[in-house]
Amino acid sequence: MDKERMTYKDAGVDINAGNTFVSMIKPLVKGTFRPEVMTDLGGFGGLFSLNSSKYKNPVLVSGTDGVGTKLKIAFMADCHETVGIDLVAMCVNDIVVQGAEPLFFLDYLATGKLEPEKAAGIVKGIAEGCKQAGCALIGGETAEMPGFYADGEYDLAGFAVGVVERDSIIDGSGISVGNRLIGIGSSGLHSNGYSLARKLIFERMALEIDSELPGTGRTVGDILLIPTRIYIRSIMNLLKDFKINGIAHITGGGLIENIPRILPKRCHASIRLNSWEVPVLFDILRDAGNIERSELFRTFNMGIGMVLAVAENDAEDMIYRLNGLGEKAWIIGEVTGCQDGSEPVVLLER
Repeated sequence: MDKERMTYKDAGVDINAGNTFVSMIKPLVKGTFRPEVMTDLGGFGGLFSLNSSKYKNPVLVSGTDGVGTKLKIAFMADCHETVGIDLVAMCVNDIVVQGAEPLFFLDYLATGKLEPEKAAGIVKGIAEGCKQAGCALIGGETAEMPGFYADGEYDLAGFAVGVVERDSIIDGSGISVGNRLIGIGSSGLHSNGYSLARKLIFERMALEIDSELPGTGRTVGDILLIPTRIYIRSIMNLLKDFKINGIAHITGGGLIENIPRILPKRCHASIRLNSWEVPVLFDILRDAGNIERSELFRTFNMGIGMVLAVAENDAEDMIYRLNGLGEKAWIIGEVTGCQDGSEPVVLLER
C-alpha cells in the first residue's frame, strides 16, 4: 500500500500563512523607512547606507533585548498590538544611553502556529515603536515551530543599531561629585519585574486579567500592558544644547543596580525618596507582597525610566526642557564622593 503523501503543513508549518503574513506587514514596515534604507521587505538581508558625509568619526552602537514575561499578560488579555512597542523600547533605550541615534531595527518572532492576523498586530506595534524612536524596521524573521510553544503563545527578540560620533560617546567618565541626577518618569512597569508582579496580582490578590486594579480605575490588563516609554526624541533633543555626563536606563535591577553601572569609582549616587511621583501601581505591589524597600528598588523602576547625570547649573534648564517635551522629570538626587575607594552604590535617603 502506498504511503499517504505528507506536506510541511501536515507537520504544522503553513508556508501560505507565512506569505499572507508578509503581505500584511509590508505597508507597516515601509512606513518606518528612512532615506538610508536600500532594500524592500523580503530580501535575505536589509541594506542600510550610512551617510559618511554626515559624520566625522562614526561609531556604531548595537543592542538586543526581548519583552520577557510581560508577554504572558498579552496572552491572557489576548491583546498583541503593544508588546512590539516594548520590544523596540528595550533595545533603543539601551543604545541612546551612550548618545547613539537609533538607525535601524530587526525583530525575531517565534511561535508554534503562525496566525497572520495576530502576528500582523505584533508587527504593527513594532512599527509604531520604530516610528517613535525614529529608526527603520529593515528586516526580521518569523519562525513557525510546531510543538515548541504552547498554543497561542510566542516569543519576541529585537536588535537595534545606532550611531554616535566618537567624541560624543556618553560613557559616564565625565560624571563628577556634585552632578545632579535627573529622573525621567516611566509609564509603568515597562518590561521588568513581571514575574513578581504576576505572582502578586494573580495569586496574592487573586485578581483576574479583566478585574479592576484597586486604586487605578482600570483593569489589570490595561495597567500591565501600558507600553514602555521610548525616550529617544527627548534625549536627542537635550543633546543638541546640553552636555549629559551619564545616562542609566532603569530596567531589571531598578535604580539600585543600574545607576552604579555608569558611575566612576569613588562615586556614589544619593537618591532622595519622595522627590518624584511614584505611580500607585508600585504602592499596590509593595503592599501586596509586603516587599522591603531595598527589594522594591532593585526589582521595579519605581516610576523612573531614565536617570541623567548632569552639571548642577544645567539641571533646572534641562528639567524645563524635558517637561516641555512631554516628559515628567525631577531632580531625584546627586552624585556624592566616598573616601574609602569602594565600588559605586545607590544610597536611598529620606
